[in-house]
Amino acid sequence: MQATNWLFKQLPMYQNVGMAGYKIDLSKTLLLANYLDNPHQTFKSIHVAGTNGKGSTSHMIASVLQEAGYKVGLYTSPHLKDFRERIKINGIMIPKRKVSSFVGKHQDFFKNNKLSFFEMTVGLAFHYFAQSKVDIAIIEVGLGGRLDSTNIINPELSVITNIGLDHTQFLGTTLEAIAKEKAGIIKSNTPVVIGELHPDTKKIFQQIAKQKNAPITFAEKLEVSLFDCDLKGNYQVKNQRTALAALKTLTKKGFKISQTDIKRGIGSVVSNTGLLGRWQVLQTLPTLVCDTAHNKEGLLFTTKQLQQINQGVLHIVFGVVGDKDLEAILPLLPSSARYYFCAPNIPRALNVAILKQKAIDFSLTGNSFKSVKAALRAALRAAAINDIIYVGGSTFVVAEVV
Repeated sequence: MQATNWLFKQLPMYQNVGMAGYKIDLSKTLLLANYLDNPHQTFKSIHVAGTNGKGSTSHMIASVLQEAGYKVGLYTSPHLKDFRERIKINGIMIPKRKVSSFVGKHQDFFKNNKLSFFEMTVGLAFHYFAQSKVDIAIIEVGLGGRLDSTNIINPELSVITNIGLDHTQFLGTTLEAIAKEKAGIIKSNTPVVIGELHPDTKKIFQQIAKQKNAPITFAEKLEVSLFDCDLKGNYQVKNQRTALAALKTLTKKGFKISQTDIKRGIGSVVSNTGLLGRWQVLQTLPTLVCDTAHNKEGLLFTTKQLQQINQGVLHIVFGVVGDKDLEAILPLLPSSARYYFCAPNIPRALNVAILKQKAIDFSLTGNSFKSVKAALRAALRAAAINDIIYVGGSTFVVAEVV
């Protein structure tokens, strides 16, 4: 796996270091695509953007299409445990030998053109999907939309789940500005599904869709029957509505998807796609649940769900990255919980002492720990069998416990 190790040592990833790893330019992605003979032009695709829910929505759509008999590529980010989680076909991760072969064969080109981790990974995914002759690929945006490395595809359908104030240092400080960035995935004469209606963003989506002659559907306006889903977070209701709206649009474009396919696919997202970290129950007695919600909109749903569970004491293992707006997210957390503050093992992590001190300003009290695992061990020791332990605050915190 020397080639894969080399891949990870390249230019800083946004995942690990933040702004230093973010590139606002598609020229290198287009250069790589041309060098690889434009693999993204050989398969159909669906492009999914949004502040929250784009990963879950992408996996729901992929699961249903698998049930319908399609060979489905799925590109998402970030990964939790294994880099290969980012690139799957019918729920199976890309083989290690495929990663090694691709990087080894094209390493000189990558070096000579100073490609970023994201650019190389997108190239790998598109090459693998083309080589494997997928029927369709679900492509999740990494960050934003307009200038994201994935935004060289011409999809069958664009999906924007919702808009929230996250990654404001890159995308803008208002909902309108962020909406414009994410609306950058809307393509000419290509339908677009908008997951959540918001008065500050609706007109922007309508305006851009009109300019591009893109038929627009607002999922919240559709009357749909929801199905039992194996993703149990309350917020998944919104994601399912968005996925169902997307699937309805696909059927209009000729895709053969039955109600049975939809019911089975929505009910088997985890087993079909291997999705991790979405209100994932890791054990019972005491109940241990983790969730990757990491911004105001996401944590609003998870904290409400936690407070609806009427059992025992709530223990929260919590850590964040350094660029999070603590003034926005800490007030959402219940002051009645016992806290175990920690920092994920990445350079971007917020120092745990700073987090603990800031939490005190919002009446959130607890102890700090040197690692996520140490914090979790302490919570498990303290919890009675009828208590609840929640692990969250960051995707990278969750990655250390699943």
